[in-house]
Amino acid sequence: MAENTVTFKRNRSKLQTDCSRRDFLKRSGYALAGTMFVSQAALAVNTTPKRVRIGVVGGGFGTAFQWHEHPDCIVQAVSDLREDRREQLMKVYNCRKAYNSLEELVLAKDIDAVAIFTDGPLHVQHTIEAMKNGKHVISAVPAVWATIEQAELLLDTVKKYGLTYMMAETGYYQQSTISARKFYQQGKFGSLYYCEAEYQHPGLESLYFWNGKRTWRYGVAPMHYPTHCTSQLVGVSGERLTEAVCHGWGDDDPILKDNVYGNPFWNSSAMFRTNRGNAFRVNIWWKGAHRGCERAQWIGDKMSFYTAHPNGIGPVIIRSGNQMEKDDAGFVREAPNFEHYKQPQWWKTDILPEPLRHNSGHEGSHSFLTHEFIDALIHNRRPAIDVYESLAYTVPGIIAHQSALRKGELIKIPQYDRKA
Repeated sequence: MAENTVTFKRNRSKLQTDCSRRDFLKRSGYALAGTMFVSQAALAVNTTPKRVRIGVVGGGFGTAFQWHEHPDCIVQAVSDLREDRREQLMKVYNCRKAYNSLEELVLAKDIDAVAIFTDGPLHVQHTIEAMKNGKHVISAVPAVWATIEQAELLLDTVKKYGLTYMMAETGYYQQSTISARKFYQQGKFGSLYYCEAEYQHPGLESLYFWNGKRTWRYGVAPMHYPTHCTSQLVGVSGERLTEAVCHGWGDDDPILKDNVYGNPFWNSSAMFRTNRGNAFRVNIWWKGAHRGCERAQWIGDKMSFYTAHPNGIGPVIIRSGNQMEKDDAGFVREAPNFEHYKQPQWWKTDILPEPLRHNSGHEGSHSFLTHEFIDALIHNRRPAIDVYESLAYTVPGIIAHQSALRKGELIKIPQYDRKA
């Protein structure tokens, strides 16, 4: 897949979910036609602005990005249902304007785009609300929640309004994933026939309650949060996942017996087949005797790349046979069979605008996500993780969970084509 980051051009001008919102979980397939009556003015696609005026919604994860540092962006307003989080957003982004809710913020005429970092089950609902009011959207993961109906609703919404949608998947821009993508484009893997990715997050229960009440994370199914893993292959090779077999594990914890998702699993392990006939193994584990990590390994017939392991093994490259290659100075050398890989800090390079060249969250990915969304709007192009890419990351997890509920039944994965 072509490299999606863009060299910076120096032509700059310088919760908690309430009950009414939880109803959306029960009607995730509500009809598009019956909910979107909007004037022609609101439907008009924004022309390329000199600076993107963004509204940031969600004072938890939403405070972790660099909108205020990007030379082509200004944080115009912020919003959260909680006053303390609104104040934190205002402080982080040096923004004086705050709204009590997303529904209020998207009505503002001086906002071009909205960064949605609200509860996972509400992302589609909130994207619809933003787009029907003429706003471009970047959303936290996952793009859609738990059902194929939501996937189709999101795609229909983006097509209907002709606005830009991007999912803020950190896995795509982790420093190791950027390296893997470069290796793939350079043909170094040879035939990339197998990949593994794992997201281990023990202790997630600490996020299940706030102020004595259950949060949206209470009992969440592992495969409904798949994108930190699926991005590691789909975002490197461009392959699509076409079928899934998945197995889940749970125990007698009350959380697994009483959650709104009907989810009985702490951990899920899936094997996917790709449209190129390759295998892709994904582990998403919330509980057990293991250490937290987000990592992957890409296996080819000429070279394999293993990212750092939480048990202390750093990044490693393995090569098959005795191969000759050129080093960074252009000299021919014999490639070793096994070598430690010194991970470049890509955020230090001119891939990013100078103000964003610093480390950020999730292995340096946040500043890349910030830049990709703003740059895509400024230059009127598709973002790297557009709606089609987002569905290619998210929908396989929905299907994998269905497979686990059916004791490992093989299930085909719906495909969403840009040409359709």
